[in-house]
Amino acid sequence: MKLAVFSHCAIDTISLEGSNYEQIGGAACYCGITARQFKFDVELFTKFGPDFPKQYLSEHKINFPNSQSEKNTTKFAISITGSDRTLKLENQCEQIDYAGVDADGHLVSPIFNEISDETFKKIKNDSNFLFVDPQGFLRRKDSQNNIILEKTNLDLTDVNAIKVNPEESQQIVDGTHDEMMLALQKKGIEYVLLTNKADVSLLVKDKIYSITLPNKQIHDTTGVGDIFCSAFTCTMLKEKDFLWALCFAGGAAQAALESTNMGLQKIPNKGTIETNASYFYNLVKFRDL
Repeated sequence: MKLAVFSHCAIDTISLEGSNYEQIGGAACYCGITARQFKFDVELFTKFGPDFPKQYLSEHKINFPNSQSEKNTTKFAISITGSDRTLKLENQCEQIDYAGVDADGHLVSPIFNEISDETFKKIKNDSNFLFVDPQGFLRRKDSQNNIILEKTNLDLTDVNAIKVNPEESQQIVDGTHDEMMLALQKKGIEYVLLTNKADVSLLVKDKIYSITLPNKQIHDTTGVGDIFCSAFTCTMLKEKDFLWALCFAGGAAQAALESTNMGLQKIPNKGTIETNASYFYNLVKFRDL
């Protein structure tokens, strides 16, 4: 099976517990390498500069056609305190080009303004199953290049699944958590995922299914949302079962959070994800809306 991923690669400087770590990242890398754990072929639509170690993608057998740019790679300075983080944009690469691709699913997860409305429309027209993490559509920078979120009129027609946190969903729709999930569903989205720290909820039809990730000591949270999205998408495409997809996504995020590794090294293997998914499957709660 093949997953097409649309997102910038990045070079992140992560500040954690008084130390700085330079890591390659971006949703492109986290989603792509997670999908490889699920034995998917990955077609990556991205842009990176001469400063990016592209051999890392090649080693993971990820295809990245027309991805090299003369502009340097998108760069973030990320400061992490517990489960909270702040971002500052230090460099921005050029926007992503899109030519058609024959894939089982498409995962769109921009990190900052790399996917134009026109490109997004082309992806939607081409996709059989489309998962969107809208974070990069909602991000703006202030005068000091700090990343802030801003209300955005985002066309979500033809989107099958979406993952938002409460702060992101407030930029698209209004209301309580339940009301925001319903409002996103009314835009035509079949699977609406809301992640609120350790609490993960999935709205399908008139029911909300939820799991809670165990509260344990967490380390580097960068990319955990991307790992979650990729695990959900790959499981949905393979198993056609949203409950297993929820549990595999939660299992992947939990394994990554428990890892003491930095950056891409925290992406868990399939066996660990499966073990966690089986644990969560017996603990899923549901309620009617």
